[in-house]
Amino acid sequence: MSRIKEAFRDQKAFIAFITCGDPDLETTAAVVREAERNGADLIELGIPFSDPTAEGPVIQGANLRALTGGVTTDKVFDLVRELRTDVKIPMVFMTYANVVFSYGAEEFISTCAEIGIDGLILPDLPFEEKDEFLDVCHKYGVDLISMIAPTSENRIAMIAKEAEGFLYIVSSLGVTGTRSEITTDLGSIVKVVRENTETPCAIGFGISTPEQAKKMADISDGAIVGSAIIKIIAKYGKDAPAEVGKYVKEMKDAIR
Repeated sequence: MSRIKEAFRDQKAFIAFITCGDPDLETTAAVVREAERNGADLIELGIPFSDPTAEGPVIQGANLRALTGGVTTDKVFDLVRELRTDVKIPMVFMTYANVVFSYGAEEFISTCAEIGIDGLILPDLPFEEKDEFLDVCHKYGVDLISMIAPTSENRIAMIAKEAEGFLYIVSSLGVTGTRSEITTDLGSIVKVVRENTETPCAIGFGISTPEQAKKMADISDGAIVGSAIIKIIAKYGKDAPAEVGKYVKEMKDAIR
């Protein structure tokens, strides 16, 4: 059984997003370990990019801080190599197609497999163009994780049928960021997903409180949180790992 499947087996998964290198790579490593220790089931590692079109101001700021600090894709690969000496839960990269293209798709994806990355999320890759990367992902056993948005409508079934790893359901229109309430009819989206695939689905974008996480996990297979974690890291800097750990525990307890 793949690590991603294992993360969703018999439980609701809590997925934490962290931008690599914000404020530095040592802090990122400590945050990942604290998140795992406190119940995170899967980690999304953001590879910083200069134009992160899916991100709101919070994660844009994290990207900028990481890039200004000199973070590169190779340094992120080294970070994952080091994390994999003891981190057991699945880790996936969330980045942009340009990052993979400019590195060289084959080299990027084969390195992912070599260092223990389980999947790849590319928010700017349209479903219809995923064949650009799919064969290489299959060649190296890296799941290419699809996203479903509220605007996917009649494409939901098609995307779900070909899903691998897990399906990332975007809760709201717009970019990432915490929201006071989520008003999308997510139940009907999840219903179509369930009718077309056994691949688990998790909901992200806008989730920040235990109550929201529980509500999202109740209708899907898990909750994804990014901006709320990045805010904690921005506030506490190098002292963030313990604070992120406390937050992850609270969120995981809420969805159990």
